[in-house]
This record gives sequence, C-alpha cells and structure tokens, in this order.
Amino acid sequence: MKVSVIIPVFKVAKFVERCTRSLMEQTLKEVEFIFVDDASPDESMDIVRRVTTEYNRDVKFLKHEVNKGLPSGRNTGLGVAQGEYIFHCDSDDWVEKNMLELMYNAATEHNADIAYCDFYMSFEKSERYMGNPTFESAEKMLKEGFLAGTMKYNVWNKIAKRSLYVENGITFPDGHSMGEDMTMIPLAAVANRVCHIPKALYHYIKTNPSAYSQTLSQKYLDDIQYNVARVEKSLEEISQNREIKELDKYMGFFKLNIKLPFLLSQDNNQLKLWKEWYPEANKHIAENKFLPFRTRFVQQLAAKKQFWAVKFYSFAVNNLFYKLLYR
Repeated sequence: MKVSVIIPVFKVAKFVERCTRSLMEQTLKEVEFIFVDDASPDESMDIVRRVTTEYNRDVKFLKHEVNKGLPSGRNTGLGVAQGEYIFHCDSDDWVEKNMLELMYNAATEHNADIAYCDFYMSFEKSERYMGNPTFESAEKMLKEGFLAGTMKYNVWNKIAKRSLYVENGITFPDGHSMGEDMTMIPLAAVANRVCHIPKALYHYIKTNPSAYSQTLSQKYLDDIQYNVARVEKSLEEISQNREIKELDKYMGFFKLNIKLPFLLSQDNNQLKLWKEWYPEANKHIAENKFLPFRTRFVQQLAAKKQFWAVKFYSFAVNNLFYKLLYR
C-alpha cells in the first residue's frame, strides 16, 4: 500500500458520508482506509459501512469498546497500518478526490519524508483558502514553520512516512486531545526532506470562528500544557542525536504562539493565563521576525502589562476583522 488513511469516528453523523465518499473516490488506488469506531453512540459507523459497500476499496474497521478520544483512535489505526505513508483524516472534514495521488507523487518525486498541502477553512457561509509557506528541509519547517508560527502543525493536511512513527516510537498522546496535532513536531524533527503541494486539497470544517472568546475548560488547558511539555521533552531527546540549533529560542517562540490566543480575548481570566503561562518565553518576543510586527507588538504590550491596549486590539480583531471576513 502506498498510503494508509486513518479515520477515527465519533458522533459525526451529519458529516461522515461526505467525508467517506471523498476518500472512497480517491484517484490513488493503492490505499487502505482504516476507520476506527471510537464507541460512537450515533449512526456514524452505520453510514460509513453503508457507503463503503458501494466502492471496491481496501477498508478496515476497528472498534473501541469505550470512547478513548481522537489521539487513541489515531494510535489504534497506526497499530495496523501497512502503507508507506500515513494520512490522518478527521471524519467531519472532506478531501479533494486527487489529494492522495498528488501528495504521494510529490513525496516520492522529492524523496520527502513529509508532504503537505494547503487547505480550505470552511465556515457556515464562506470558505477561506489557507496557504502554507514552502520549505525544502524538515529543519526549516520545524523551526521557521511549526515553532516560529508561520505554519500550523495540523496532521490532516500532511502525509508522513510510516517509518518515522515506527523507527522513532512516535505516537499520539492518549487521553490528551487538545493539542494532539503537536505530534507533527517531533515527526518533523526526525525527518530529512519535506515538500509542499501549493494547492488546497483538504476542507477543514470550522463551525465556530468565535472560539477564541469562549470560556476554556480546565481539561482543555491541562491538555495543551501536557502536549507542550511532551513536545519539549521529545525535541530535547531528539537533539541529543541530531542537534537542533537554538532549540531554547525556538521553543520560546512556540510557547509564545501557544498562549497568543489568550490575547485575542476580552476575558480577564485569559489575560491572566497569558501572564502565568511560560513567562520565560517573553524574552524572545522581539526575536521572532518570522511573525508580523502587529503580533509581536501586542505581545510586547502584554509583557509590559498594558492590557487595556491588548483588549482594544482583541476587540478590533474579533468584532471587526474576523466577523467581516468569516460571516
């Protein structure tokens, strides 16, 4: 198999038929599709089974007896995957029919360990094209992309060699769903070559563009911090064998990006979290020239405790810019 597609399924009855058909109709033929039923209580898996019978594809069904969460679903799929590359698809999203063919061909042509594409962020009434920078080396993608913040570490617009997971013991964080996509970061750290397909091939369903302003649960916050610590430990261990230069500085950039959403809120509790989280990273604010000046500027305001100005900025971004752009 050229690609193994892993699709955890849980309470997505409204979306899963479109997702499944977009996968079954892929132009790449040498693909195995691994659907992981994460104890979904609705008819999601019934829909998947009905749709897949209409196609002559290699489909596997796995089942959790209890709900374990998205990271565990990905790990269950990894445990049986046989493909040269791994692709993780969220079951409420959908993909272009030639996605896997374009990505696999690009990866093999460039001898890439990881291939990534652009994507669409789909809102209720609009869809936004989300481009990515082009990196030729995994090191640049790791540092200037994932850690510096010019590129998202989402798993679902990327394919990665299965050998990266197997040979380096890389798995997803069981029980810690928020931030589980950070698993792409140690994968990039052990990769050599990457390639970019400058086309939007994945449709990410974003039903709530105002999430920044919502109250965050303690579980959400704990998961984020757990996964940041997990990334930091992984990179420190990897750096012992293949040096990651200026790791402390780039981890500083990463931590600043992790807590940046707190500054896009009018909630005093979230502004307090910004002050409490990773204060050691604040010294790196001015150094991250990869981000726009306005981002560094609002972070500097926060570091100087000018939260009245931060609130004004977040009000303008959330209530003017985002609402007009994503309505």
